[in-house]
Amino acid sequence: MAETTYDVRDNPEAERFEVTVDGHLAIAEYRLTDKTILFSHTEVPSALEGRGVGSALVKAGLKSARKRGLQVLPVCTFFAGYIKRHPEEHDLVHPDYRTALGI
Repeated sequence: MAETTYDVRDNPEAERFEVTVDGHLAIAEYRLTDKTILFSHTEVPSALEGRGVGSALVKAGLKSARKRGLQVLPVCTFFAGYIKRHPEEHDLVHPDYRTALGI
């Protein structure tokens, strides 16, 4: 089965990544510093659950962090869980958070 792609956009004014699917808005909130991006909260409406929308938000956020050369602070449990399951993303995690994630 082909993976669905979503048009995730960064909304820097609102400090979040966003995607609208079937009229529902899903978000991943963040806070930036000079060297880090802290992902604080991900929200996917129940109507979109199980469709990969949350993962699409995480992928977009991590891709942006990598492009900007930022270390990731995965305070959001959804982000933390995704990163823990994807070793190719472990290098993005700030050293202070690696032990907490068990990586």
